[in-house]
Amino acid sequence: MFKLKRPPKTNTGWSLDQRDPKFIESMMPVLGLLYNCYFRVQTSGWENVPDEKILIVGSHNGGLASPDTSMMLYDWFRRFGAKREIYGLMHPKVWEVFPEAAEMAMKAGAVRAHPKTAYAALRAGASVLVYPGGAEDVFRPHAMRDKIYFADRKGFIKLALRENVPIVPAISWGSHDTLIVLADIYKIMQQLHKLGMPWLFGVDPLVFPIYLGLPWGLAIGPLPNIPLPMPIYTRVCPPIVFTRYGKAAASDRTYVNECYELVRSKMQQELDILIQQAGN
Repeated sequence: MFKLKRPPKTNTGWSLDQRDPKFIESMMPVLGLLYNCYFRVQTSGWENVPDEKILIVGSHNGGLASPDTSMMLYDWFRRFGAKREIYGLMHPKVWEVFPEAAEMAMKAGAVRAHPKTAYAALRAGASVLVYPGGAEDVFRPHAMRDKIYFADRKGFIKLALRENVPIVPAISWGSHDTLIVLADIYKIMQQLHKLGMPWLFGVDPLVFPIYLGLPWGLAIGPLPNIPLPMPIYTRVCPPIVFTRYGKAAASDRTYVNECYELVRSKMQQELDILIQQAGN
């Protein structure tokens, strides 16, 4: 298997060899219970997943619990088995703040969100799952719950172009109701930090939401949450294939912007349709 040269001082999340199919299989009954009984997931579009390696691009919802992510992966595993490799790009700060959770996530296929790990996974023949919006997306205000939000990050487009892989959008709706994000006061907290207030755990969280949810009731900051038992709807959309690929295409800023807008707009169209169907 393709392996990375690990950087000094840390090796957390930089290797592809932490993924454990037996661990994944052992978690399937628990995930199935959540899928069928707690979130009552309705899904569609899995016939759109080709046999080749792909870059799955998702919209992120539901705070740190992000239940649509685990439900999407459950659908992948029950259809393709734990041995068809897929790696999910996870924010590096998880290893800093929640190392035990990161350790478990690595067994399920999580790797550090970095171009090197993404390229390594694709070159090893695996598929990759990425949520470009990251923390800003997963904690976006509830008023934006029906919007595809990538925080203007375009690295995933360059990845697809350089590695010549199709993008398969994965959308969901309902997960952002498992907690209610009222606002993001990160800019206020950033100013207080500049005046001397330390960040919790010494880590800049990038977001600082105020939300209603379990177990805190009213929470301030990106605290872990227990998702409310809301129905979740997921859909895998048809692959998006661009007209040009390769290093030159990935270096063409105008072309990258066009590809980015194409993916964002197609995902928004699909999400609008899913919302309408879920409401009927």
